Amino acid sequence: MPTPSMEDYIEQIYLLIEEKGYARVSDIAENLSVHPSSVTKMVQKLDHEKYLIYEKYRGLVLTANGKKVGKRLVYRHELLEQMLRLIGVKEENIYHDVEGIEHHLSWNAIDRIGDLVEFFEEAPERVEDLRKIQKRNEENQK
Repeated sequence: MPTPSMEDYIEQIYLLIEEKGYARVSDIAENLSVHPSSVTKMVQKLDHEKYLIYEKYRGLVLTANGKKVGKRLVYRHELLEQMLRLIGVKEENIYHDVEGIEHHLSWNAIDRIGDLVEFFEEAPERVEDLRKIQKRNEENQK
């Protein structure tokens, strides 16, 4: 299992490859706000762990396992963003909140969150009922 830090790199590499067709060390560093030397060290570690194949000065490609893990990590991130929007978290807080919680949830918890999102999406009146409760609770806090 990859560490939370490894997960962040795999997720970014997966997203860059999906978006651009390739992932460069400089792009990964920029997206993660880290130094290129840190990216190089992590990429070498991910190569050793068989999540990607890295050739110095030639670039990198995700292995089949790296792609599988990357896709699942992107799904987790997007699902958590979707859930937070659904329950009414302010948009400016969502990305930071997801980054704070995504590595601390089991895949079982992620699957249950997926069920919860589906539950609300199947019947929009459930979301309306939730909004009424939120409004009532906010008024009671005043």
